[in-house]
Amino acid sequence: MAEDDEIEEPKKKKGLLVPLLLGVLLAAAGGGGGFWAVTQGPLSGGGSGGNDHAEEDDDHGGNEHGADAVSDIAFVELETLVVSLGASESGRNLIFTAALEVDPAYLEEVTQLSPRVLDVLNSYLRVISVAELSEPTSLARLRAQMLRRIQVVTGSGRVRDLLVTQFLVN
Repeated sequence: MAEDDEIEEPKKKKGLLVPLLLGVLLAAAGGGGGFWAVTQGPLSGGGSGGNDHAEEDDDHGGNEHGADAVSDIAFVELETLVVSLGASESGRNLIFTAALEVDPAYLEEVTQLSPRVLDVLNSYLRVISVAELSEPTSLARLRAQMLRRIQVVTGSGRVRDLLVTQFLVN
């Protein structure tokens, strides 16, 4: 009977090894697929399935920071917003200044829509609590939320990025 236990023991280890290796392989494949989806695929931020980046590299000789890339950018400076935070007796304010990176073809349209953009930003920033602003990752999260709202107001493909130039809580 002691020999039977020894024979069965390696089978149990081998039986655990196959699912473990399968799990590792599936996790690696899932990680690779997720990386592709975020950098090149449907979640890359480009509307055409991520092919925008490959075309830009071809157009600019693989250098994103070349002279051609600079000429494809225009900026719309937004007015400074002073937003009161929390209860009115606390006296805390958020001073926010930003610029919109836009496609030069849409510069006039986005400039005309800047009052609506300011309204959306003001409405969003008024509901933010002081506690949320004190988190280390709050600016990145707020910036992404604001950019999405701005893109809804201005239309798809008009605003590329939101550049925060001043973000001060006093």
